[in-house]
Amino acid sequence: MSAVLPGTTEPAPGAELAALHAQIEAARAELAGLRREIAVARAQLAATPASRLVEINEHLVVAALRAQSDAEKAASALEVASRSAEFDALTELPNRLLLHDRLATALAHAKRNQGRLALLFLDLNHFKEINDTLGHGVGDQVLKLAAERLTGAVREVDTVSRLGGDEFVIVLVGVSQAADAVLIAKKIIAALGVPLVLAGHVLRLTASIGISLYPDDGVDADVLIDRADAAMYQAKRQGLGSLVFHGGSPLPATSPEPLALAALTRPVMHVETVLANQERRNAELREANEQLVLMTLGALELQAAAERAQRQQSEFLAIVAHELRNPIGPVRFAAAQLGLIDAEEPKLQRAQAIIERQVEHLSRLIDDLLDVSRVGTGTLRLMRAPVDLRGVIDDAALASRAAMDLRLQHFSVQLPAALPAIDGDVLRLTQVIGNLLDNASKYTREGGTIALSATVESSCVVVSVADNGIGMSPDALGSVFQLFVQERHAVGVDGAGLGIGLMVVRALVEAHGGSVVATSPGVGLGSRFVVRLPIDAPAPG
Repeated sequence: MSAVLPGTTEPAPGAELAALHAQIEAARAELAGLRREIAVARAQLAATPASRLVEINEHLVVAALRAQSDAEKAASALEVASRSAEFDALTELPNRLLLHDRLATALAHAKRNQGRLALLFLDLNHFKEINDTLGHGVGDQVLKLAAERLTGAVREVDTVSRLGGDEFVIVLVGVSQAADAVLIAKKIIAALGVPLVLAGHVLRLTASIGISLYPDDGVDADVLIDRADAAMYQAKRQGLGSLVFHGGSPLPATSPEPLALAALTRPVMHVETVLANQERRNAELREANEQLVLMTLGALELQAAAERAQRQQSEFLAIVAHELRNPIGPVRFAAAQLGLIDAEEPKLQRAQAIIERQVEHLSRLIDDLLDVSRVGTGTLRLMRAPVDLRGVIDDAALASRAAMDLRLQHFSVQLPAALPAIDGDVLRLTQVIGNLLDNASKYTREGGTIALSATVESSCVVVSVADNGIGMSPDALGSVFQLFVQERHAVGVDGAGLGIGLMVVRALVEAHGGSVVATSPGVGLGSRFVVRLPIDAPAPG
C-alpha cells in the first residue's frame, strides 16, 4: 500500500518517486524485449529467399481480399437484419419498433420547441371483404398500393407506419392547428379513393381515421396511439371516410361530414358486372330521357316559329331513326349466338335477355313516337311527396357508379349532417342527379375526378356536381340546356350523345320550382352544374 501524508488522501512524494522508478524499469525491460524480437525478425528475413517473400505477399493479398469480401457480406447482412427489424416486410414501411423511435424523437423535438404534432390512426374499410373475395394475394397488393398512396399524400418529414393487418399510423410533425391534420387526412382519403383494377375487379378503398394531438391529448407515445385508435373506432361507427378527434371533438368547418351512402360502401365490383350495369343504366336513362323529351317537345314546338318547328321535327325524327337502328346490331349478334351454343349454356340466357331488352326498347321508342302527336300541351305531372334528398343522391350515385368505375374515375361526395326534405317527385329528382353524374362521367376522361356536394341555404338546398373533364367554351354555356345541342369539341367523346340529358335536367328542376346553372373556366378545365331546389314553398306542377 502506498504511503500517504498525515491528514490527507494524497500519496507521499517518496511513494510517487518509487512508482515512477518502477514504471521506468518496466519500460526498459519492454524495450529490450522489442529489440530482441527485431533482431530475430531481421535474421529470419535475411535467411528467407525472395520467392518465399513473394508467396507470402500473395497469400497476404488473397487473405486481405477475402477479409474485405467477408466484411462487405457481413455489413450487408447486418443492414438487412437491421432493416427487417425496423421495417415491415410487405409494405417496406416503418414497423411498430421504428415508429416508437421516430415518435419519441418527434415528441422530444416538439417539447423543446413548444410545438405540436398530430397522430393519425387509420384502418381500411371492408378490407376483409377484399381478402375473402379476391384472395390474400390480391389483399397483399392492395396493402402495398395503400402504403404507396399514404406515403405520397404526406410530407417527407412525416412518418407512415404499418402496425399490422390493414392498420396504419401516421405521425405529422410541425402541426400548428387541428385543421392542418384534417387537411392532410382529407388528402389521404382522396388518394385512397382513386379506383384501381386488380384481378379483373374495380376496387375503391375507403378508410376511417382517428386523430390525437400533442400536447392536447397526451405527452406519451403510447397514450397518443391508444387515443387515436379509440377515435378511429368511433369514426368507423359514424360512416365511411370519417375523421374523428380524440374525445369526439367536432371537426373544423373545412372537413366533410361522415357519409353512409350505399354507393360508396362496395369496395369490389367485377369488371364484367360493371359493363353489364353500365349497359343497363344507359338503356334506362335513355328511355327516361326520351319519354320526357317527347312529352315536352310539343310545347317547345308550339312556342317556336313554324320553320324552326319543322326543322327540329326533322332532326328529331332522324335521331329517333338512328335510335331505332341501334338495337339491330345486338339483336343480330344475339340471334347468331343462339345458333352456335348449347341450350343449357349461360350465353343462351344472356342472348335471350339481350333480344328481349332490345325488342322492348324498340316497342317503347315506337310508342313514344306515336305519343308525339298526342302531346298537345307538354304538361309534366309530378308525384309529389316529402323527399329525402340524401336517399335520392345515394340512389343516383349507385346507378352511376358503373360508368365511373369503368373509367377509373375518382368520385367523392360531401354532404351536411342533415338535409331537409324536399317537396317533389323522388323518381324525377333521382333522374336529375343521375343525368348530371352520367354527364360528368361521360365528359371526364379516364382517371379524372367527379365531386358531388350539397349545402343548405336559407330557403333551398344547393346540389353541385363538378368534374375536371373537357369543360365548355363561353359560347356553349348559353345553349348547353337546349335540345339536341352539343359543343363541337364534345362530339365523339365516349360515344355519340343525343344532347337531351341536360335539357331534361332543366325541365325537371324548373318543374320543382328550382333552377340550374352551368359554369366552366373554359375548354379542358372542367365543368360545374349547380341545382337549387326550394325547401318549403311548393313548386308549380
